Amino acid sequence: MAKPANKKQKSFEESLWDSANKLRGSVESSEYKHIVLSLIFLKFVSDTFEHHRQKLIQNNQEKYVDLVQAYTKENVFYLPEKSRWSFVQQNAKQEDIALKIDTALSTIEKTNKALQGALPDNYFSRLGLDVSKLSALIDVINNIDTLANPHEDVVGRVYEYFLSKFAIAEGKGKGEFYTPKSIVNLIAELIEPYSGKIYDPCCGSGGMFVQSMKFIENHKGNKKDISVYGQEYTGATYKLAKMNLAIRGISANLGAAAKDTFANDQHETLKADFIMANPPFNQKDWRASDELTDDHRWDGYETPSTSNANYGWILHMVSKLSENGIAGFVLSNGALSGGATERAIRAKLVENNLVEAIIILPGSMFYTTDISVSIWIINKNKRAHTVAYEDVTKHYRDREEEILFMDLRQRGEPFEKKFIQFSEQDITDFANTLHTWQQVGAESDYSDIPEYCYSAKKAEIAAKDYSLVPSKYIHFFNRDENIDFDEKMTELKSDMTELLVKESEYKLDLLNVFKELGYEIKL
Repeated sequence: MAKPANKKQKSFEESLWDSANKLRGSVESSEYKHIVLSLIFLKFVSDTFEHHRQKLIQNNQEKYVDLVQAYTKENVFYLPEKSRWSFVQQNAKQEDIALKIDTALSTIEKTNKALQGALPDNYFSRLGLDVSKLSALIDVINNIDTLANPHEDVVGRVYEYFLSKFAIAEGKGKGEFYTPKSIVNLIAELIEPYSGKIYDPCCGSGGMFVQSMKFIENHKGNKKDISVYGQEYTGATYKLAKMNLAIRGISANLGAAAKDTFANDQHETLKADFIMANPPFNQKDWRASDELTDDHRWDGYETPSTSNANYGWILHMVSKLSENGIAGFVLSNGALSGGATERAIRAKLVENNLVEAIIILPGSMFYTTDISVSIWIINKNKRAHTVAYEDVTKHYRDREEEILFMDLRQRGEPFEKKFIQFSEQDITDFANTLHTWQQVGAESDYSDIPEYCYSAKKAEIAAKDYSLVPSKYIHFFNRDENIDFDEKMTELKSDMTELLVKESEYKLDLLNVFKELGYEIKL
């Protein structure tokens, strides 16, 4: 009798997730994540505290074990006795364990200034998770040995895995706190944030910053060469970001509190060398019609429409870039064409040589929406990213006056059955395409590839009314290249309008017939 095929062994993170998720009960996933992630955070900071405490004792510095500065100078959070994991675990089966955890988190925040505004406030007591389930969850989290391997970021790995799983669990319309990892990795590889100031104006749970630091580590850079700035609108997500960064030991200025980036910019004078962002897609009513009309961020451009914040985000980021700054961000594909105001802004961005690349992504990459999206690369100094050859001026001008279009819709691999992600090799290949294109001249082996990439001159883009839809430039086989998407959509809109008008006329005629027969119908 044949043996059954061996099932793929679950990873540590998967097993933890399965165990923790079984204990959720009736608590909404969007609320439960704060319970689970807070406990992971508490376990981590307790482990690092206890580890440093033992080092002090072993080094005959026992008199400093309760001195806050002895910990903070080593980037370790000091924990009063009733805030430590050991205390929580000992009291896990007590009826007031939820209150004890809330008190522990509040005390940690008050004791460590760096965590001000970072930790959930009364989540455990307020949500009323069953004591037996909370106790079992504490046992699950206790299995995470956060210090088992000093060369491996175990807790960071678990935290990231749980963030992604919660985003998937929350589904459409929620989960905006998380940008899929492979998209963030691709942006990092495209813009290469080695050193300087990095900024995310809508930072969610801080994933852009985490991957930026990983990029630096992978390329043997120095994390001390990067300073991090961000802002987040939602209070609960702001706390997630603060915890996420604290777990990684990443020092960041996320502003004093969660605030609206447009109405209350907490980094008004910042000039960033790198910007990575995933703004809310097609955000409506982001400003009142009489607000921010003459804001300095739109200087030299049309004021972005109140009906959609896409170009508000673009111009906000352009205004934040340093002299040689570069930005990589995600927007819905609707921003690539159409709209009178948007067209005027888009034309000026192109004419000012700020748009470096437009990269259309596959569908089903995001856990929260099916909307089709693209990565924009905006570069304040396109010349700085080219390689000098004999005829320097000519080669610089070649790329300064061009935009690289890439279509990745047929790339990627399945993930979680219904999603798409990029492999590490995919990301390397896509980034190499951009970097090879940037290095113009005799030694560059860049060439346009049908159905994948095309370098368009500014005159071509102007001739297509400054549309940035990649399929207008990249050659596709077996497709009618004379089809203009915008034109077809306009025709379809006109046809639909005509059909709706006729439907109204027919309905009125029918009502009149019944009325003539003595039967009045009211709709």
